[in-house]
Amino acid sequence: MKPFYSILIAYFVIISTAAVIIICYDKRCAIRGKWRVKESTLLVISAFGGGIAMYVTMLLVRHKTKKLKFMLGIPLMVIAEVMIIMSVVFYGA
Repeated sequence: MKPFYSILIAYFVIISTAAVIIICYDKRCAIRGKWRVKESTLLVISAFGGGIAMYVTMLLVRHKTKKLKFMLGIPLMVIAEVMIIMSVVFYGA
């Protein structure tokens, strides 16, 4: 395996883990009435590769599931990310 792919895999593992932790933290804060994570922060983490993990976690813990920008926006970001990754894997790097 090329070093680039190892780094790419490690990056997605880290960003996905962060996405899960942050969604769970935000859900916990919502339940307890504490300060919340900004929606823009959640969307940025999703845009930078944590989309799949974030979306699945949101569905599992039932958090932000009534917000259209999350239920529609995150899957669209994931599709874009997959297309970018496929182009990198098949055409370059």
